[in-house]
Amino acid sequence: MKKRTLAAFMLLAVFACDAFAATLSGRVVGVSDGDTVTVLTAEHHQFKIRLSGIDAPEKKQPFGARSRETLSRQIFGQAVTVEWFKTDRYGRILGKIEIDGVDANLEQVREGSAWVYTQYLRELPVEDRELYLEAEREARSGHRGLWRDTDPEPPWQWRHERRPPKRS
Repeated sequence: MKKRTLAAFMLLAVFACDAFAATLSGRVVGVSDGDTVTVLTAEHHQFKIRLSGIDAPEKKQPFGARSRETLSRQIFGQAVTVEWFKTDRYGRILGKIEIDGVDANLEQVREGSAWVYTQYLRELPVEDRELYLEAEREARSGHRGLWRDTDPEPPWQWRHERRPPKRS
């Protein structure tokens, strides 16, 4: 119950000021996949964080395990700061994770471990949009990570193809 109360408080703080981005600090205690982690705060509250602006291969998708490993090597067990502005429909905080001033979301794209999630690109600051798009272009041209595949399937497409048909 305390976790929900704190999350609700943080969410209200975000809505109280449109230009406000909340900051959360803690240690990464879990890496679910290449774009989702769990952060434990000093107050012993755990938060599921979805890295904003990127979409990593799903676990069962080619490069899914590698994407998770790349993110784990980068931030697991490390103290991080999360800049965030909203939660998703699953209750995860959407944010940019920084470790010692390095943008972990951007590094996932640079490594070829994630796509820029163009569907939500407008939600990122303009400077981040440009950095992320350039990093993806460089990863593609350098055939890094998932770009070693001649035609990698984006995770949003992969999920859509496996979604059960809607009932009438």
